[in-house]
Amino acid sequence: MQGTFQHWWVYLPIIAILVTPTVIATWFAIQLHRERVSRRRDGADYLTGLPTRRAAAVVAAQAVLDAQHSGTEFAVIVLNVDRLKPINDSLGHQAGDELLLALSQRLRPVLGSNSVLARLAGDEFTVIARELRGPREAEALVHKIVQAVRDPFVIAALDIHTSLTIGVSMYPLDGDSFDLLLRRAEMALRCAKAASRGSYRFYALEMSNAADERLSLENDLRRAVELGQLELHYQPKVDIGCNRIRSAEALLRWRHPTRGLVPPNSFIPIAEETGLIVPIGEWVLREACGQVRAWINSGMSPVRVAVNLSAKQFRHVDLVAVVRSAIEESKLQPGYLELELTESAIMDDAEKSASTLEILSTMGVHISIDDFGTGYSSLSYLRRFPLDKLKIDRSFMRDLLSNPDDASIVKAIISLAHNLRLRVVAEGVETAEQLSFLRELGCDQYQGYFCSPAVPAAAFAALLLKMRAERPELTEADMLRTQSRLSAFTPEIAP
Repeated sequence: MQGTFQHWWVYLPIIAILVTPTVIATWFAIQLHRERVSRRRDGADYLTGLPTRRAAAVVAAQAVLDAQHSGTEFAVIVLNVDRLKPINDSLGHQAGDELLLALSQRLRPVLGSNSVLARLAGDEFTVIARELRGPREAEALVHKIVQAVRDPFVIAALDIHTSLTIGVSMYPLDGDSFDLLLRRAEMALRCAKAASRGSYRFYALEMSNAADERLSLENDLRRAVELGQLELHYQPKVDIGCNRIRSAEALLRWRHPTRGLVPPNSFIPIAEETGLIVPIGEWVLREACGQVRAWINSGMSPVRVAVNLSAKQFRHVDLVAVVRSAIEESKLQPGYLELELTESAIMDDAEKSASTLEILSTMGVHISIDDFGTGYSSLSYLRRFPLDKLKIDRSFMRDLLSNPDDASIVKAIISLAHNLRLRVVAEGVETAEQLSFLRELGCDQYQGYFCSPAVPAAAFAALLLKMRAERPELTEADMLRTQSRLSAFTPEIAP
């Protein structure tokens, strides 16, 4: 053994070849880690080398003192990098990091010596622009920043276009501390985002009032299900050919004890942003199925009820289980339930959407595309996914009789859907003339104020009994049978 290794030095070249790559990689990793730690200690961001939020607070504190002494103003400008997530998803996080670094390097020379650029976190930066003579100078600087990112960034050998959405607050008008100024600049940023990507807004007092109102509404919404404040109203879907109601759309309403009936466009966006839409959406699903069962038990001829699924709800891992549970709890046949989704919701992850929709359709649940014509530009999904209906967005109904373009689009949608064996529902029908035109085009169903607005369950049942007394039903078999191409795999349901 000793003789075998007495000339061990002979093996040094081989050992060096095997060990060196690992040693070098380890050494570089250690150096990178040390650099990041050093930057953090120095108050610098590890990726860009810019000041961090903590360092920016120190700069802002000094800016307050300087402004008080000189009688000038300064601005806190918050910059949000648009479309960073799609870049990370398609090119990888390294490409996203390269973009953030390139962006910071491009902005530095634009800002000048009186402004400090810092990275807050992720895709958000801030600029502390000192020694200003008012908002106009701050706005001029914002224009320079916007102009600086108009040219593409070359990342991974590709031209990457991005933009910045911006919020601005001013000292002393909007606050006397960095924390307050930053909060208010971020409020302005959220307002800018709501308006349009790539825009900017200066803080205004009403933004704080809106933020306070939104927080109060969110807190109340968190308890709305528990306190029994939510209810469903039902809007009929009427068969155009025979003027019969075979289905209805369940629409969520919130009856607040002090606010009264809260408009859906006031609370649905909050539910979406906070994730409350998932438990609320489950409540809607179970409530709608339970209502159909209650109508059947009362002796009323059954109708199919359509429930809207948000994108977050559709992507939730428990969706299929929740749908199956709601149907089973109510002892319903799956054909009594219709799920409405937007084009963007199903195209977010097309492969996963196809799998989920196939399971639901095979169960016998009907699938509709809501707001058709306003979302995804590709029509390939119409033949890929197991669909039953297209709903023409109400925006096409407003000028249907006066705008030839809208009329042509509606006609084309109906023709396309029928060629793919899909039924068509027109939303927002308010006049007899609109209905007559849709009848001429061969549209299958309509819903809108011409028949009835969405009404509580009892009022809907009364309307249904009235209309069915005028035109007795023939059979419910067609209602229960799904239109989708997977219907062949679903056992036929008896009337």
